[in-house]
Amino acid sequence: MKRLLYPGSFDPVTLGHLDVIARARKLCDELIVAVMHNPDKRGAIDVYTRVELMRRACAAYPNVHVIAHDGLLVACAQQVGADAVVRGLRPIGDFDSEYQMAQINRTLGEVETLFLPTSPPVANISSSIVRQVVAFGGSLRGLVPQELEQDIQAALSRATVR
Repeated sequence: MKRLLYPGSFDPVTLGHLDVIARARKLCDELIVAVMHNPDKRGAIDVYTRVELMRRACAAYPNVHVIAHDGLLVACAQQVGADAVVRGLRPIGDFDSEYQMAQINRTLGEVETLFLPTSPPVANISSSIVRQVVAFGGSLRGLVPQELEQDIQAALSRATVR
């Protein structure tokens, strides 16, 4: 495969996201990580900051490029010329909603979806858990990229002050 698209809100980026990125980038020439705006979710961190955090997290991967996209996933896939979409699956609960979205994306834009199960050490990490840990004053060690811990903590702390 030449180009894969990995979309998500990444609010914030976690070690689970990076697990999927590190593995998916080996399957293609270019992996586009699209920081998406989901109108059904109120973002804790603004899209610009999420894109910058993701770019820093992926800096070591020359074939990974990070963009922002506001619109349908199928439009993003067509815009970047993706051969397929990559989605990470956690052990419980992800499959049903991801399968439904994969079917809709295939119907709307003939976009294929590849599912990658997250690796066991990071399988239970989610952005919502990270946000909750920050809200209760916990440490982000082992949940987010170490070099971004302080910046994510600060961004999420500002979001809870609003």
